[in-house]
Amino acid sequence: QVQLVESGGGSVQPGGSLRLSCAVSGSIFRIHAMGWYRQAPGKQRDLVAKITSGGTTNYADSVKGRFTISRDNAKNTVYLQMNSLKPEDTAVYYCNVIGDNLSYWGQGTQVTVSS
Repeated sequence: QVQLVESGGGSVQPGGSLRLSCAVSGSIFRIHAMGWYRQAPGKQRDLVAKITSGGTTNYADSVKGRFTISRDNAKNTVYLQMNSLKPEDTAVYYCNVIGDNLSYWGQGTQVTVSS
């Protein structure tokens, strides 16, 4: 059974930083891509950032230059460093892993940016 355990969410003032982590456990033969999505109240879930097994990254336009995704293959962990946070970044952030042609989701972690 595959599990994704997220951590690092919380509340921060505008301009602050947070680092999200997502650790993958269980039986996955090959991870193809890892990423982060977010969903604000009343809105759809959107891609924030993604990183492939080869290290290729892509970001939503709204977070380019502020967020950085990275992964530790040895630990099966993906990170999202979020800097210069804005109130519009407030959302539940979900980790996603594509492995063995299946898609897995974490339980979500709340990020709140407010003064």
